[in-house]
Parts: sequence; structure tokens; C-alpha cells
Amino acid sequence: MNWSKFFISFIVIYVVGGILNYLIHGMLLMDAYVALSSVWRPDMQRLRWLQFVTPLFWCFFFIYIFVRGYQGRGLMEGVRFGLIIWGFTSIPMTYGQYMVYPLPYSLVWKWLGADLVSLLVSGILVALIYKPAAAKSV
Repeated sequence: MNWSKFFISFIVIYVVGGILNYLIHGMLLMDAYVALSSVWRPDMQRLRWLQFVTPLFWCFFFIYIFVRGYQGRGLMEGVRFGLIIWGFTSIPMTYGQYMVYPLPYSLVWKWLGADLVSLLVSGILVALIYKPAAAKSV
């Protein structure tokens, strides 16, 4: 395993994921979350640190799984991987949340769309980082 590329991927995915999460959940969907404030935990702010720790695990496993199946097929490999992870994680988890909490169905679609964008971006970035260096001509 190329640990330097793994570490670079980890930092890039963590930072870009944090930015995307802020834009999506902290700005674009904030009105929906405020409207649902009666559903959320009353002590949610006390647990906010989890928002920064859990992505560490997510980034590690996202990149690890990518690397284990890496085939060197370029950008489309990252797109394919992002779609696979989206189908494997986002669809069941989002519908699980919909089943448990009284959420509007429009929020389900927004979450699915946001996750799709985030996972495609993450897959593409990892594929670009792992892209083999071009051979130098002598």
C-alpha cells in the first residue's frame, strides 16, 4: 500500500468532505433542520465533537476500500466507486432515518442528492490522487 498517497487522500477527503458538509448541511439544508428542531436531540450541541471525529473513521475506510480494489482505470474508477458506496451506504441509511424519524420525504431526496455529490467528489479525488504518474519520455 502506498502510504504517502493514502495519507494525502485522507487529508484531502477529510478537508473537502468537511467543506461540503458545511455547505450542504450548515447552509443549504439549515432551514429544513430548524423546522425539524423538535425531532433532534436537545443536547445535540454537546455532542458536536462527534461531527469531527466520525469522519476520521469514514475517510480511513473509504480510502482503504478504494485502494484494496484499485485497478488504475482513472477518473471513471472514482465515479464508479462513489456510486457503489452511495448505493451501499446512503440509500439504506437515509431510508432508515426516514423510517425512524418523522422527516419530510423532500429531505430524504435532498440527503440522497447531497450524499451522491459528496461521494462522487470523494471518489474522483481519490482516483486522481492514486492515478499513476505519467511515464517520462527520455
